[in-house]
Amino acid sequence: MEFRDYYKILGVPRSASAEEIRSSFRKLARQYHPDVAKDKKKAEEKFREINEAYEVLGDPEKRKRYDQLGSAWQEGQEFQPPPQWRTGARWTQTPEEFGFHVGGTGFSDFFEAFFSDGGPFGSLFGQRHPSGMGAPRAGADVEADLAITLEEALQGTSKEITLRRQEPGGGVRTQSYHVSIPPGVREGQRIRLAGQGQPAPPGGRPGDLFLRIRYARHPYFRVEGSDLFYELELPPWSAALGTQVEIPSLTGRVRLRIPPGSSSGQKFRLAGQGLPRKQGSRGDLYVTLAIRMPKAATPQERELWERLARASHPGANKAG
Repeated sequence: MEFRDYYKILGVPRSASAEEIRSSFRKLARQYHPDVAKDKKKAEEKFREINEAYEVLGDPEKRKRYDQLGSAWQEGQEFQPPPQWRTGARWTQTPEEFGFHVGGTGFSDFFEAFFSDGGPFGSLFGQRHPSGMGAPRAGADVEADLAITLEEALQGTSKEITLRRQEPGGGVRTQSYHVSIPPGVREGQRIRLAGQGQPAPPGGRPGDLFLRIRYARHPYFRVEGSDLFYELELPPWSAALGTQVEIPSLTGRVRLRIPPGSSSGQKFRLAGQGLPRKQGSRGDLYVTLAIRMPKAATPQERELWERLARASHPGANKAG
């Protein structure tokens, strides 16, 4: 498999801080999000790469494991993991070594082999259909992560999945399936493709393929259950005087009124703008206010701040 340079994909150095990685991801994800990009096919591929890179570098434990793989690999080179990965608990063979490959999941082979939570290859053994005494042994079940956007989770979608299997005679058989993702699908929910797992010995039943739903990281929202959380940055004068702003949602932009005298950390609730609940309603979108001071003030701006300080505290030392 090819080594994935996640730092290069996000455009950050290996020494980048967690905040720098997060900021770069947000910037790139907003640029290449399929719902806003003009060239949707190219944007979808780029968005998958960005999301995968942030799945690893945005998680401290996964980033640590990734850094242990080394940095000497160039894009396109055939990659073999360091010896300590072979002796660890994680499974690090490529799908080709097992003769079974799942494509179209939104994650690369490199990610699936090293960073998937369970992954299709780590789940290849030990999950067989139960059989009675003397009954033919069944084939192994296989799991694969399937990435979808929050917009797709809300509205439903269809994904084309490709399965490539090594045939007993040495040939390779490739099959494609259109998998329907229902509206309101939850993260962690599994979609079963019966009989599409590992083949069984003669007389046995083949295993199943389970596609485990994973929400792609969103450039704006954090998810908790059916609720979405969004951080709104405002300059201090907008918070002090009040304003009206447009907030992104999964179905477009919505207007929100910020009352005068609002403070940093204050929350605003937009009902019914979250993800679907099991009961049929939708969760909420919570907007948290973050007041950001300008990085540098011009002499004119400083004079205005000083005048505001004197007006707010008439008894203060005017020489300040």
